[in-house]
Amino acid sequence: MTIQDYLRILRRWGWIVAAAMILAGGAAFGVSSLQEKMYRATVQVSTVPARPDWGLGNTAKDLMRNFALNIRTWEMAERVIARAQLDMDPGDFLSRVAVSPDSSTFTIKIEARDRDPEVAKLMALSLADEFVDERTAYYAQQDKRDRIEVKIVSRAIPVEQYRPKPLLNAVAGSVLGLLLGVAIVLGLTWMEADLLRTPEAVERTLGLPVLGTIPADEASAPSPARPRGAPLPTHSAANP
Repeated sequence: MTIQDYLRILRRWGWIVAAAMILAGGAAFGVSSLQEKMYRATVQVSTVPARPDWGLGNTAKDLMRNFALNIRTWEMAERVIARAQLDMDPGDFLSRVAVSPDSSTFTIKIEARDRDPEVAKLMALSLADEFVDERTAYYAQQDKRDRIEVKIVSRAIPVEQYRPKPLLNAVAGSVLGLLLGVAIVLGLTWMEADLLRTPEAVERTLGLPVLGTIPADEASAPSPARPRGAPLPTHSAANP
């Protein structure tokens, strides 16, 4: 297809693409605006070996996966709920908590989510405090050289709203609408390609020159040639 063909398609079907983008973006924005707000609080827990030993460091890295597993236990959730006096059951608490270890920095990220930002912050800090107290009590019985120092990196933790995000969803909806509109236009163009509507289409499809065309409207057809020697047509005037 030539550039002129693309321009013709754009002039003819461009409104479909624009309408699809506007409708999809507006729908995504409207649905997002109706969603309930959710907040997320994140706290970092440091698990650094007491001495710079290669073997102890590797042991600490291996233990981090076990730490993350123990943090998300039913018993731990029960103790945190009692400690922070939260109005929820352990299953509900664990469904709002995510724990991810990072062996490259010897840190464990604890993330808590709730409709109330203060509750989310309380959940994250209480869970981190319970884990730190448990590990500190355990390593207090071990040799100082074999301990792993567990502590909260900072208690000034960020709390952010992560849902809903109407503007971001509106942009994503518009992009989806753009793709849908383009698909519709391509489908219409593909169906129309099978119709030989113009001489140019016939020549492009068949590769043969067009010698003549038949007008679609009889009124636009040229008058038939008058045989040589035939009398001119006469029109009788109506008597008054």
